[in-house]
Amino acid sequence: MVKGKCQCGAIQYEASGAPAYSAICHCNDCRASSGAPMVGWALFPQDAVMINGTPARYQSSENATRHFCATCGTGLFYTNPVIFPGGIDIQTATLDDQSALPPQAHVQMAEAAPWMPHVHNLPKFDRFPEE
Repeated sequence: MVKGKCQCGAIQYEASGAPAYSAICHCNDCRASSGAPMVGWALFPQDAVMINGTPARYQSSENATRHFCATCGTGLFYTNPVIFPGGIDIQTATLDDQSALPPQAHVQMAEAAPWMPHVHNLPKFDRFPEE
């Protein structure tokens, strides 16, 4: 079982069993809704996820609904009955244990930011770099 929550804690969830996948999505819709270059997701059956609190919803395309905390704005879930019937995607950055569901793949690379192939070559710092 994995557990997670939004930033303010108003919405908490538990998911049991193993997800169908854990992946990092690079699609335009994920980038626009998160304000980030990519979003981590893990797909579970809807009946395997227990949600405490009531997420706000936004229909981001004809069949896709994004679920988020109306208080702090944290994106939490994604449902699309056409692509993932009976499934709910959980944003893995909201997991209490970040090591619980490591990504297994990158998806929607056709829409990735053009600089993404080189991002791992950038300098790395434990905190902010000193001037």
